[in-house]
Amino acid sequence: MTEETLDEILGGRLRVFQNKKGYRFTLDSLLLAHFVSLKSRTRAIDLGCGNGIILLILAKCFPNVHYVGLEIQEQLAALARKNTLLNGLDERVEIVSGDARRIKDLFGTRSFDAVIFNPPYRKLNSGRTNPHQERAIARHEINGSLKDFLTAAKYLLKPGGRVLTIYPAKRLVELVYLFRKSDIEPKRMKLVFSDHFSDAQLVLVEGRSGSHEELKIEAPLFIYDQDKNYSEQMAGIFNELSGFPADGGG
Repeated sequence: MTEETLDEILGGRLRVFQNKKGYRFTLDSLLLAHFVSLKSRTRAIDLGCGNGIILLILAKCFPNVHYVGLEIQEQLAALARKNTLLNGLDERVEIVSGDARRIKDLFGTRSFDAVIFNPPYRKLNSGRTNPHQERAIARHEINGSLKDFLTAAKYLLKPGGRVLTIYPAKRLVELVYLFRKSDIEPKRMKLVFSDHFSDAQLVLVEGRSGSHEELKIEAPLFIYDQDKNYSEQMAGIFNELSGFPADGGG
């Protein structure tokens, strides 16, 4: 039997079961959740939702939205369902087991207003693959790449719908190219740095289906200060996420 931990996050406002030796969410998920803004009475889907962490945060921040999580690993999908029940969100968050590469077998076209994903970052055969299968699938493009997720997003999005994701900054050119190839125009972007002395590590991007060219580059985010403590920016993010709900009307 898989050993689990029960972790409290965001000042205890959420509790999350995680596999002790398998996939565990990282700071990337919190950054993406904070970057997302959703309108009331819309439908949003998280492709590759893992244990459901992003959905849990968003469902608390934007309560008047219907959420779906798609997860290819059945054990993680079961864990996500368990976490929605634990946090009393099962009426607004639905978890579906399935493969984003077979999206047409799972959902109707143009059925979502927003598609969110924190995709595997590492290409196959690039660096050491984690020996734990659950972590390997979450981190490496074994069962889906950025291209696969964007192909699914193009199918799922209503006209003018949005894609929100986080990706390595060093692969930004590839990301923009694949967004545009999928007729999703990058509209908002934020670079994430470890500190003021490091190169950019991650990029947060929002794209809009069928939109015209015009990109807003937001002020950068620095995770740590010069003393290697969380920066004031990060402290603000934690506070904002802990202080849900938002108005849900943005």
